[in-house]
Amino acid sequence: MQEFTYPYKYPKNYKGSGVPTTLSTIDEVPKTFTPIEINNLILKNRIVVSPMCQYSCKNNSGLMNDWHLIHYSNFAKGGAALIIFESTAVQQEGRISYADAGVWDDCHIPSMRKIIDSIHSFDTCVGIQLSHAGRKASTQPPFLENSRQSIPENDPSGNGWKVVGPSPIRYNDNMSMPREMSVEDIHNTIQAFKDAAIRSLKAGFDFIEIHAAHGYLINQFLSPTSNKRTDQYGGNFVNRIRILLEIIESVRSVWPRNKALGVRLSCEEWTNDGWNMEDTIHLVEILNQLGTIDLIDCSSGGNSSNQKINVSPMYQTPFANSIKSIINTPLRTSGGSSSSSSSTESGDSRTKNQIKVSTVGLITSGNEIESILQDGKADIVMVGRQFLRNPFSVYQFANDLNVKIDYQLQYYLAQRK
Repeated sequence: MQEFTYPYKYPKNYKGSGVPTTLSTIDEVPKTFTPIEINNLILKNRIVVSPMCQYSCKNNSGLMNDWHLIHYSNFAKGGAALIIFESTAVQQEGRISYADAGVWDDCHIPSMRKIIDSIHSFDTCVGIQLSHAGRKASTQPPFLENSRQSIPENDPSGNGWKVVGPSPIRYNDNMSMPREMSVEDIHNTIQAFKDAAIRSLKAGFDFIEIHAAHGYLINQFLSPTSNKRTDQYGGNFVNRIRILLEIIESVRSVWPRNKALGVRLSCEEWTNDGWNMEDTIHLVEILNQLGTIDLIDCSSGGNSSNQKINVSPMYQTPFANSIKSIINTPLRTSGGSSSSSSSTESGDSRTKNQIKVSTVGLITSGNEIESILQDGKADIVMVGRQFLRNPFSVYQFANDLNVKIDYQLQYYLAQRK
């Protein structure tokens, strides 16, 4: 534990919020509360706060503020192992809304560092989700009126701008028609992800997640429903995934090899003619061979207004389970023989099991988390809206599993019933 800024040291037997202490009626620690290593990132338990947009930056600045400081620090006090900051735009026109967080300028670093330092003081790791909204940009925050439609670029409020995408195909009739990106635009965006990674390193993040899901720019390139290009970034599968592979390569060129890097995928578009699980499996096989990704975050949907999702508890976990089975398949060398490792261009040796898999989506109890982990369907579990309902959900999960964990020291009285 890091020593907090109080006039005393933590007790010697205090392990930190979210870490098991003594057990009550069970013989071993639930897997939920066992540590895990992702690359060199050590998580104290398997519970991660999923990225969730807050739409709380002022004056089109992209600057995080005291709302974000309190919001994220609460999850850290509550014992989460890793907190991933909300979708953060790598370019100003890549924001979902005018109130989104950004990392397109060095001016964003100090406010982020303040929050990161706070989270680290509670022995919790911090990640950032790098994103570009593409054709789904320039909208109202979802909790305001007219949130399901675009703000025009000439809107008197000054809160709208021209949106871009792989092809001039709008998301729905209430959204703006995107301008088709030129190859130069694409290269500039790839560079923006790289520059954002450099800033993320300077700010002190432990983990980067590249947002390639939920119908945002990278996902738009991946899917044949939104990408009708005929150049090297469109058409066949290889061309449609090119931008993601180039972004990963660009980010990894500046993000140290010993720091964890992940990608969030919409494994299924939930339409007949869209990106599907077979495409995801093919992509993950390629990512696995490249050896530059440490975590595959399995989500779904968001790229088609025609999607039909059968929502139920843990409904996305089967996607993670399928990806996990691929990750656990032995690598093949170029000669075709089985091997437990593969050499990358940088000379790294890497095994399949080094890539971890996460699941997310309507997971609200400790028993659900434990069942996913015990069945080997995922390595970690990301929790979103449940943390909004209760920032101290880790305490609830421990109660669900009948395991005693340390609370934040100043809240120790809450452990007594």
